[in-house]
Amino acid sequence: MSEEQRAALDARLRSVTFDTSRAPGELREAFETMTAGRPVPPGVAFAPAVLGGRPALAVEPEEVGTEGRILYFHGGAWVVGSPDTAQALTAGLVHRTGVRAVSLDYRLAPEHPFPAAIEDCLAAYRDLLDQGVPAERIVLAGDSAGGGLTVTTMLAARDAGLPLPAGAVAFSPALDATRSGESMKTKAGIDPMFTSESLGQLLAHYVAGEDPWHPFLSPAVSADLGGLPPLLLQVGSNEVLLDDSTRLATRAAAAGVDVVLDVTADVPHVFQSAAGFLDEADAALDRAGRFILDHVSRN
Repeated sequence: MSEEQRAALDARLRSVTFDTSRAPGELREAFETMTAGRPVPPGVAFAPAVLGGRPALAVEPEEVGTEGRILYFHGGAWVVGSPDTAQALTAGLVHRTGVRAVSLDYRLAPEHPFPAAIEDCLAAYRDLLDQGVPAERIVLAGDSAGGGLTVTTMLAARDAGLPLPAGAVAFSPALDATRSGESMKTKAGIDPMFTSESLGQLLAHYVAGEDPWHPFLSPAVSADLGGLPPLLLQVGSNEVLLDDSTRLATRAAAAGVDVVLDVTADVPHVFQSAAGFLDEADAALDRAGRFILDHVSRN
């Protein structure tokens, strides 16, 4: 664990102004600028695709090591982001596993509020099944809002009577629109990126007046998690979203779900995106890759 690397990453994030009160279009431009230039590992190729009627980005390994598919959902608080802004993370998983991935460009709020993103993610998953990819060869993965979508998409698939995927990997998932976790207070100021207030401004675009306690908006506190496949939740100890993961893990375990809660000390939100700069980021992606291979290969 590198104290210097962690301190440098924290300082870099604090130097970036991401004003969540700005208009969504301005936020999208700022997020694209903030995520541009992240290194992509070698041995992967990108190509445009369509999945579930939505644009997507196919990420192919140079050599396919294991048959299956990673269905990736990008982060961005349901308001910003795209498969392009998540390229480094998606490619990082493909590079480590040799498993093909497809990253979905789901609809964004406020133009398309809840539950549009979940509808798109479920349609994409259904499309993979219709293409003949077995459910037991699919792993859902995502970061931040996309990490939350891995959970809510599985809940929607379960409720629709679809076969569930082999598992899900969620990086710093957003799982509680009520913002009721204690870490919203205890990590205030420690988190270099977010506060409860700034998250509230972003969430308002997506929630759009719906009850934030809806199970698909706050699965960490209100969803029936029974029957879900294995989960890997990776989160940093410096996040206001920390308790989104800890509470979901506790409730999932109580519901009989195989869940791994993977907390890395003194790192920020979606620290895995700092792979190549932060040793802990590379190590976390290594663990995520092993989880994917373990669950795709065992079926």
